This record gives sequence, C-alpha cells and structure tokens, in this order.
Amino acid sequence: MKQTSRTMSARKHVALVAHDHYKDALSEWVKEHQDVLSQHELYATGTTGHILARKTGLTITPLISGPMGGDQQLGAMISEQKIDAMIFFWDPLNAVPHDPDVKALLRVSTVWNIPVATNRATASFLITSPLFGQEVDIQIPDYQAYLDERL
Repeated sequence: MKQTSRTMSARKHVALVAHDHYKDALSEWVKEHQDVLSQHELYATGTTGHILARKTGLTITPLISGPMGGDQQLGAMISEQKIDAMIFFWDPLNAVPHDPDVKALLRVSTVWNIPVATNRATASFLITSPLFGQEVDIQIPDYQAYLDERL
C-alpha cells in the first residue's frame, strides 16, 4: 500500500489500557509519569479509565470496557487518526475472552504506525523520548490512494 504522512502534534492523544492483572501496575506507572501525562489528552478503556482517574486525578476520556467493545472502539479511533500512542499493559500469560479484539487492536496500531508499549519498560522508554513532547511526522497508509485505485 502506498504511504503518506501525518503530523502528530506535540500534545499527543494517548490511549491507556490494562488487562485485569496489570491495572495496579498501570496505575503506579501513570502516577510516576503524571507530570508528563497531564500535558496530553488521555483516553482509557472502561474500568481502567475509572481507576486511573480516581487514583491520579487526571482527566481521562472514558471508553467502553475492553470486553464490551472498548478495544474495538479504540481501534476505530486509531484508524481515524484520533490516537497517537498507546500504553497497553497486556497480560500475555492469561487468555481473555476478547483475545481476538486485543489482537485486532495491536494489529491496527501497527497498520497505522502508532507507538505502542505493551509493558512497563517500553512505556517508560516511550514517554521519556524527546519525540513524545514534540510535533512528529509519521508514515501511515494512504487510504485515499487505496480507495482511488479500487473504485
């Protein structure tokens, strides 16, 4: 597929997601990086969003719970270029009923070339990168060219 670019603003739209066994770990990580995260627009799936907002006081736009469609809702936002980065404390050792949705979310994140951290170490590397607070151009699929060729 042909590529084009889009510019992420310095104020990123960041998705925060955690599987059940990782909600506390994500809460701790968000508290550690609260000063940086407060400079960005935050979104989170269901329970995770409510826990993070309560524990940190940060303004977080809530989505539906992951198993109830929140993963798909987030995937749609990524494909609409409304999310710039995703921090997903994913539990690779526990199967979840909505595992196909999780895989689809990770796939669409890759398709649309957004930075994704699936563990604490990577999340810390991502948020401390100088690019996190800067305007950045990224390559994305040229969906309009794709449609023009097919129609």
